[in-house]
Amino acid sequence: MLRFLTRRVLGAIVILLAITAVTYFLFFVLPSDPARLACGKNCSNPDVVKAIHHRMGLDLPVYQQYWDYIRGIFVGRHMPDGQNCPAPCFGFSFVNDQPIWPTLTDRYPTTLSLAVGGSAAFLVIGVGLGMLSAWQQGKTFDRVASSISLVGNSVQIYFIGPLAIALFADNLGWLDHGHDPTWGSDPTGSFSGLVLPCLVMSVIFWSNYSRQTRSLMVEQLAEDHIRTARAKGMSSRYVFFRYALRGAAASIITIFGIDLGSVFGGAIITEATFGLHGLGTLAVNAVLGLDLPMEMAVMIFSASAIVIFNILVDTAYAIIDPRIRLS
Repeated sequence: MLRFLTRRVLGAIVILLAITAVTYFLFFVLPSDPARLACGKNCSNPDVVKAIHHRMGLDLPVYQQYWDYIRGIFVGRHMPDGQNCPAPCFGFSFVNDQPIWPTLTDRYPTTLSLAVGGSAAFLVIGVGLGMLSAWQQGKTFDRVASSISLVGNSVQIYFIGPLAIALFADNLGWLDHGHDPTWGSDPTGSFSGLVLPCLVMSVIFWSNYSRQTRSLMVEQLAEDHIRTARAKGMSSRYVFFRYALRGAAASIITIFGIDLGSVFGGAIITEATFGLHGLGTLAVNAVLGLDLPMEMAVMIFSASAIVIFNILVDTAYAIIDPRIRLS
């Protein structure tokens, strides 16, 4: 297992370095002059632009700029204009000239809470509903659940979000409208404020996982080893959970690992729908404000989170199926 994890971690480091290199090139080499973007729309004085070039270190070779950026993330850096940027340093925002890292740490709990809460919701609901459908294969419950899953997979967050707020928050008063979490000071209020956003975000996912889990379970139940277990006198329930579910679990975990990027995308849309202030809202505002350092920092931060979660998914996969450790 240690060798398996070592390979995965080393591979993740290579992937993150590649992502940072491509991101840095796209944001600071290909687009319009970053110095002019930092200066503002009314910046027309060449001397001012030249001074900003020096202040941002843009007069250095590209490889030197990239190395300084990567080094700053781990050990901090002194900017060419004399400002000190402690580690992890992602630079300074073009909008308010403030360090980017404190803004990221202020926003990421909302996005992370939505991603984790929504994932937990759609895995429990989707996998559970799919298992029940496979258990009741061909019966009324199976047909109804399949129809509900098809409808759920067809709707979008920005459509069902306002409907859910109007029904469950405004009319019935069962759930909170949704607000940013403050886990340190109010964990109960943070939990209640994320229930509705997480459930709304999970709808399109659990609908898909319900159908896929049902298909995987039905396929497993038709395998030869399942029929052999039943012929030996094992109960249907034992065979269902001990053999069929374990066989389907590896595929479900693989699908979940592939869907991690979509989970973060769903969190961004959910933030906009419920007026939450997470990384998604921060990224949108950075794009609208042409804040290149903030955009790049959000992209690298999100990519790092996805890579870390993929390592955790691979670890769970290896625990369920030991053969994966040898691959």
